[in-house]
Amino acid sequence: MKKRTKEQTKEINQLALLSDEAIDTSDIPEQINWENAVVGRFYSKHNPKTSVNIDSEILAWFKAQSSHDYHYMINKALFDYMKQHNQ
Repeated sequence: MKKRTKEQTKEINQLALLSDEAIDTSDIPEQINWENAVVGRFYSKHNPKTSVNIDSEILAWFKAQSSHDYHYMINKALFDYMKQHNQ
């Protein structure tokens, strides 16, 4: 996930100061029927942090692809490898 910019952080802090009454919710329909609600739909499991030694050439390649998403890309590559070899 990308870090917030200073402008985004400032805007979020200003929004947090608003009272509930000051927020215009007229364009949001009130949700009364929760019959089809799904518990945990947007839950993201916590991934444990670990250390792994990665060759500098491999790390440099992933960072060159996307300097801020390289952790995700490495994890996805390992996950895809695992799925392919578990068949």
